[in-house]
Amino acid sequence: MQRPRIALASVAAARALDDDLPPLEAALREAGAEVVIADWDDPAFDWRGVDLALLRSTWDYAERLPGFLAWAERVATQTRLLNPPDVLRWNTDKHYLADLERAGVAIVPSTFVEPGMDAKAALDAFLAGTDANEFVVKPSVGAGSRDAQRHGRVDCTRAIAHIARLLDAGRSVLLQPYLERVDEHGETALIHFDGVFSHAIRKGPLLRRGDGPTDALFAAEDITPRVASTDERELATRALAAIPFAGPLAYARVDLIHDADGAPRLLELELAEPSLFFAHAAGSARRFADTLLARIAAPA
Repeated sequence: MQRPRIALASVAAARALDDDLPPLEAALREAGAEVVIADWDDPAFDWRGVDLALLRSTWDYAERLPGFLAWAERVATQTRLLNPPDVLRWNTDKHYLADLERAGVAIVPSTFVEPGMDAKAALDAFLAGTDANEFVVKPSVGAGSRDAQRHGRVDCTRAIAHIARLLDAGRSVLLQPYLERVDEHGETALIHFDGVFSHAIRKGPLLRRGDGPTDALFAAEDITPRVASTDERELATRALAAIPFAGPLAYARVDLIHDADGAPRLLELELAEPSLFFAHAAGSARRFADTLLARIAAPA
């Protein structure tokens, strides 16, 4: 019987930074698969020659989104792509948070500012609706905390300039109150394979007071294992159930932080190219490898 061939999609600038690639490659080979790591933007790679293409560290997609989504649509006609293009198109723009909120998922309160709107007027309206001392400005299409920054309401000059810079570049902007519990509790990221909870990690707070946006491919992260609480797991389950596509998805990461009352709130739902933190959960890489092989064996 021929060994299934799986392509792990990355990009040249990210390969050496992706801690998930070595354990996943090893787990897939141990499970009987042939594995190749390919740059998503390599025009010479033949995606028709693999049984499954898996997005891993395509971490430059936010700067090249139209081309990336066109690539995903094309590859999905040549092989099985995970996650599929319709999911990627929805999830790579944080306007999806509004969809989840309408579906009853408790999200971090989110306000969108669109190109053509006045930065100061939009920020004034946002601040009038929140009592938070600090807030976050980020692009609606972005990854790795790039172009995201924490601001204080006392002096909004930098925040207005930040919003205006993004709007002037034709980018939608997301405004969120900074939930201060994250400074102590951090984020909880819950990883699911085929809709089943696998493991969780704690991510330390990323946006430091006074720091500007990172210039790196992604902001440096402080990661440790975490036992997810019952209410965190319940919110993650509700968020996955609210995804407007047939499921379950092969992989999903649900990022949560806690509000002033200690209740979890969805910060982001990562369905495109999230880190899955195999090093912090024994057996997780093999569980994911088995999920992928089962997908290949199942009818398309």
